[in-house]
Amino acid sequence: MIETEFGVAIPGVILPEAQWAKTALKTLPPAPLDFESIFGKKAPLIVELGCGNGRFTLLSALNRPDCHHFASDLLPVVIRYATRRANQRGLHNVRFAVKDAETIVGRYLASEVAEEVHLYHPQPYHDPRLAHRRLVTPRFLSDVHRCLCPRGRFVIQTDNPDYWDYFRRVLPVFFDFREQDGPWPDAPEGRSRREILARSRKLRIYRAEAFRREDLTPASALKLAETLPPPNFRSRGPWCELDELEKSS
Repeated sequence: MIETEFGVAIPGVILPEAQWAKTALKTLPPAPLDFESIFGKKAPLIVELGCGNGRFTLLSALNRPDCHHFASDLLPVVIRYATRRANQRGLHNVRFAVKDAETIVGRYLASEVAEEVHLYHPQPYHDPRLAHRRLVTPRFLSDVHRCLCPRGRFVIQTDNPDYWDYFRRVLPVFFDFREQDGPWPDAPEGRSRREILARSRKLRIYRAEAFRREDLTPASALKLAETLPPPNFRSRGPWCELDELEKSS
């Protein structure tokens, strides 16, 4: 059986129940996480932050069965969807947890543990009174830099041009920043639920991959973060309406 969402297939097929996996980390082990212990073997680690219903992690885990995949989101309801789908597809190389992205990178990920970190459409918090809740800050980026392996890859995406302008200013401090022209080849219709929704509204999607700068130590990256501006941009436009639509759908 193949599932769809907004007319776009969800990666993978539902297997007979005897082949299902168990992908939920209902209680996080002590920090930092020992992924060799969690998965029962050593393998490259792919992390998704704010994974929503897990569309990207499902796709990546199916395409890269020899990699561990760890994904988290603050909302239990979306993790329930993600976990169920990964279980039904027999994805033993996936684990999902309910936890905010800032805590995951700041506390639960050890230094140089991840080959890749993915972040799709972080909430821009349009109300200026909530700007302090925006995830992508200089401190957050220094933590991502620390937890990536040498030349590790950070993938980031948004449909908000104000957030994108901020990314373009601060990410090159920590990473070799490369904009992606057009959709990702592995998911021409969208890597995330939000991307599919935004494209249906004819919104532009901004994509980039960024590789860890090797001339920075964790200490120097943290020191640089203290000199950079926080994400206090003004956010406006049709993205506000789409955020409300996504919450209600």
